[in-house]
Amino acid sequence: MRVVVLVSGGGTNLQSLLDASRSGSLGAAAIVGVISNRPGAGALDRATAAGVPTRVVDHRGFAGRSSFDAALRAEVDSLGAELIVLAGFMRVLTETFLAGLEDRVINIHPSLLPSFPGVRAQSQALHHGAKVAGCTVHFVDAGLDSGAIIAQAAVPVLDDDTDESLQARILVEEHRLLPVVVADLAAGRVRRQGRRVSRAT
Repeated sequence: MRVVVLVSGGGTNLQSLLDASRSGSLGAAAIVGVISNRPGAGALDRATAAGVPTRVVDHRGFAGRSSFDAALRAEVDSLGAELIVLAGFMRVLTETFLAGLEDRVINIHPSLLPSFPGVRAQSQALHHGAKVAGCTVHFVDAGLDSGAIIAQAAVPVLDDDTDESLQARILVEEHRLLPVVVADLAAGRVRRQGRRVSRAT
């Protein structure tokens, strides 16, 4: 399965995928390209170091979301992507990008969705007094972190947690969970019927 990863920042989740690919634990999935909407994103350096082709589609060069999404989709299609992974990609994709890609775009989000969608999920969890937080891998639709849930991992929220300490604890689980889900998708172990998703073990 040809995988293209979309990134915006430092790329630690991308690194977890690259490491899994190098060790063979990504199974039938092969990372064929990394695309960033931000020039100079650290994730691009990680991809280059791993020998993975990179491209930049700078959202600031477009008049609106639709034109950006059309250009991004063209780049993804040119790489022959069979699965698109949003790994710290800080843009909400529209139907311009998503059309025809049902069950082929996934995202990892640092909360136990449907709780705390959007940005600063860890801060939201602390503000609301959550006792458990975590991360979610889900299919992407045109909403805000609203697609069908594939897998989740939970972590405790400690009494002395800060945004940073909770983020670090969740990130450990993100790095573990995302490669597992990508490998499962490539192996055909993920099935969806409407909002219900099952994973074979």
